[in-house]
Amino acid sequence: MQSLGHALKFLKRGEIALALGLVSVLSVLIFPMPAWLLDISLAFSITISILILMTVLFIEKPLDFSSFPTVLLLVTMLRLALNLASTRLILTHGHEGTDAAGHVIQAFGGFIMGGNYVIGIIVFAILVLVNFVVITKGSGRIAEVSARFSLDAMPGKQMAVDADLSAGLIDEKEAKARRKNLEDESNFFGSMDGAAKFVRGDAIAGLIIVFINVIGGIIIGVAQEGLSMSEAASTYTLLTVGDGLVSQIPALIVSTGAGMLVTKAGVSGSTDKALFKQLSGYPAALGLAAFLMTLMSLMPGIPTLPFLSLAGLTGLMAYLVMRHQKKAAVVAVQQQVAEQSHVPVAEEPISTALSLDAIRLELGYGLLGLINTERGHRLTDQVKALRRQLAGEMGYILPAVRIQDNLQIQANSYVIRIKEIEAGRGDLRPNMILVMDPRGDKINMSGEETTEPTFGLPAMWVDPSAREEALFRGYTVVDPATVITTHLTELVKDNMAELLSHAETQKLLDELPKENQKLVADLIPGQISVGGVQRVLQALLSERVSIRDLPNILEGVAEAAGYSRNVNAIVEHVRARLARQISDASSDGSGVIPLVTLSPEWEQAFANAVRGDGEDRQLVMAPSDLQQFIQSVRQTFERFAIMGDSPVLLTSPGIRPFVRSIVERFRPATTVMSQNEIHPKAKIRTLGQI
Repeated sequence: MQSLGHALKFLKRGEIALALGLVSVLSVLIFPMPAWLLDISLAFSITISILILMTVLFIEKPLDFSSFPTVLLLVTMLRLALNLASTRLILTHGHEGTDAAGHVIQAFGGFIMGGNYVIGIIVFAILVLVNFVVITKGSGRIAEVSARFSLDAMPGKQMAVDADLSAGLIDEKEAKARRKNLEDESNFFGSMDGAAKFVRGDAIAGLIIVFINVIGGIIIGVAQEGLSMSEAASTYTLLTVGDGLVSQIPALIVSTGAGMLVTKAGVSGSTDKALFKQLSGYPAALGLAAFLMTLMSLMPGIPTLPFLSLAGLTGLMAYLVMRHQKKAAVVAVQQQVAEQSHVPVAEEPISTALSLDAIRLELGYGLLGLINTERGHRLTDQVKALRRQLAGEMGYILPAVRIQDNLQIQANSYVIRIKEIEAGRGDLRPNMILVMDPRGDKINMSGEETTEPTFGLPAMWVDPSAREEALFRGYTVVDPATVITTHLTELVKDNMAELLSHAETQKLLDELPKENQKLVADLIPGQISVGGVQRVLQALLSERVSIRDLPNILEGVAEAAGYSRNVNAIVEHVRARLARQISDASSDGSGVIPLVTLSPEWEQAFANAVRGDGEDRQLVMAPSDLQQFIQSVRQTFERFAIMGDSPVLLTSPGIRPFVRSIVERFRPATTVMSQNEIHPKAKIRTLGQI
């Protein structure tokens, strides 16, 4: 009993079972086979052929059945061995009757020929022609072309894998898997090109065997067994054609499977694993094969027991495989859930604590409706529109604005932060509208008095139903979302120079049109660095000069860099080159630039107070003189502001940067221009003098 257990365990090894099966097939070529064993073997041949065809139908890609060339060789060897065994029985016992070679051959011969061996010969000839001329020849041609195309396309596919690996789209493991897949695909189609010859040779061998059986059988029957010519012809022809049909029908099925597979490549491991795993990996194919075998067992004259037994065995395998796959799927899901539950929570990298939001808008919980409701979508839409507006007006791409709630501020308040530092805040009434008088006067309406957060003007929160009345009185009416957007716009414009980083500058240079890239290449880094260009652009943005005409700015930088490395000197040269743009931006509604000039005394005082050369130039002026200058500028511009004018302060080119550095401390919105920045065709109007 123990020895029997060892034998069964020994046979469970796939390579041993496959070797014994192959030896059994080869032994048929030498030793005779009884008729009952031939019936079982022929039924097995038909079953394995149907299983191959069903497997080909259910696979998703050719490489899922990469062992097909080996399978084709084995089933061809099996059919040829069975042909030889049946030939031996036909020629040896054919005179005894039509069941001399077993009931399967007898049934096929009698059922298909219907007692007329001429019909059987014709049907057999048609099957051989269909298999040999149509299916086999077409499959062989497709396999040949596929092998050639696969080899021709391999270098290009290898280059594509290397390109994806170099670009970082895949890792080294994925690249190895793809290369292995390409190699297996090429080997598969090459093997299929050769395996197609097996089917063709099988068809030719079938024809020759039939011819030998008929001629040899008649000769043996007449000369040795004493049969008449008609009896010998009828008996041996029925047996031979039945044998041919039993062998050619499986051959036709396998040829069809080969044709379907080769029009659709690797499996690692030994051959036995590839065979048993792939042939039994599709329960639907096994079930359908069992159903077809059951139908065949019910055909008239077909021996029921072999076909029905194999149908039951195949159906049982389908059930067991299906149950195993369901269990494996459940186990896989459980393992995945277990792995996910045991995955440690990844600690947030400490480097994230170093990152800063360039611009952040914090809202109290009472203002969250501005972004969470249909009405509130306007806030996010206006922020997007602001980015587009700044890009069009200033040539500056605003960084992404992060909007988040903050429970530490009041419910109806908001805070705008520039690089984490508070730059402005305000209080809103989300269900009301803000009314302001453009002249700065008090609002004569019923509502809640307040101060507009951007410009500090007197304002009032009123009910939305009073919008028409406010507009009729000439007041400016804005909703809460617009109040935030306006405040954000002014703060961004005030901090554009700080927000323009080295990376943003490089991005602006990289996104210039192709025709301007030669200018960038000649300028950077030979004449000036990217940091130098950044400082020039920051100086322009700090005075709200648009940098949209970046090619013109770079041309001005290239000109000034030829004689000076002083950034202030370069900026002044660029401003002079942008005279048309600056003049247009400084003109009033009628196209005239209102000017306030410096008196010759102040011009001379500033010129005398400038000390040093190049980068060391600085203003050295007595505090009393500075205080007097500030007082004069404030009084003059406030007088004109009352009159409704916003004039430009005009100075000589040499002192403009120093005058601007003083004026921006108490009147940052005042434009300071030099004579070089007044375009020749610009219209000017002098309002006064300081």
